[in-house]
Amino acid sequence: MYKLETLILIAVAGLAAQLVDGGLGMGFGVTSSTILIGLAGLTPAAASAVVHTAELGTTLASGVSHTRFGNVDWRTAFAIGIPGAIGAFLGSTLLVRLSTEAARPIMSLILALIGLNLMWRFSRGLTQRKAAQRPHSTGFLAGLGLFGGFVDATGGGGWGPVTTSTLLSAGRAEPRRIVGTVNTAEFLVTLAATLGFAIGMWHDLVANLAAVVALLVGGMIAAPLAAWLVTRMNPIALGGVVGTLIVFLNLPVVLKFLGVTSGLVLVRVAVLAIGGALSWRGVRKARANSRAAAEREGATGSVVEPAPAVRA
Repeated sequence: MYKLETLILIAVAGLAAQLVDGGLGMGFGVTSSTILIGLAGLTPAAASAVVHTAELGTTLASGVSHTRFGNVDWRTAFAIGIPGAIGAFLGSTLLVRLSTEAARPIMSLILALIGLNLMWRFSRGLTQRKAAQRPHSTGFLAGLGLFGGFVDATGGGGWGPVTTSTLLSAGRAEPRRIVGTVNTAEFLVTLAATLGFAIGMWHDLVANLAAVVALLVGGMIAAPLAAWLVTRMNPIALGGVVGTLIVFLNLPVVLKFLGVTSGLVLVRVAVLAIGGALSWRGVRKARANSRAAAEREGATGSVVEPAPAVRA
């Protein structure tokens, strides 16, 4: 069914998608599903099934890598992952029988607004809000996970854009911890979605096993590198990039739904330019805030301790 060059392209797409997903907490499903539908001609349901089956390996590898680098909050991972698995199973069983294309513009609008919020907040040089020490309630995490899992299964991707962006907007943890936690919890979501697809379309999964293996190989190669990169990235820059990516992917979908079909390339270019400028502004403000804090500590005679080293 698949030519060798097609499988190589799918593997490269899996590698690139996992680098984005492991570093930013989103992107594997959306990128891979788009390629499978456009390049291999799969239906949305079949593409989502293939992506989630491949993600059994990539999310496991990503979770292990993020744990190794100290990026996982296990309380949050289970609180969001178990409800996410329930939502993913419901979504996958529904997608086998029902199209959710009509809901896509609404979801894209929500995600675009979240992305805009991230771009603006990180442009002010903030990684956490003042209430950062107060953890999220179990009910909030459960609702977010349930919703994110359902969207992920029905859309071929979306767990990261829904959950990572929402948790980053709340600002109660470092971006690297949020990314690592969401990536680790995604294994439970992927397992449940794959089970739903296997029940509803087992023969399609078997027929596309070569694409599953190609995605898996590319993604697992990239997973450890992505987990290492996220520990080295500037958290302000990381948050800004996440916000820019969300707007970049979702704003054109909203505009198309509203009837705007021309100038979308310019819109994407503008989003990237504005996002880059805001991210740079945030990095500069964070550095200025850090220097001011150090000067205040010095003025009071306190010893400014160095930041703890990142575990290698």
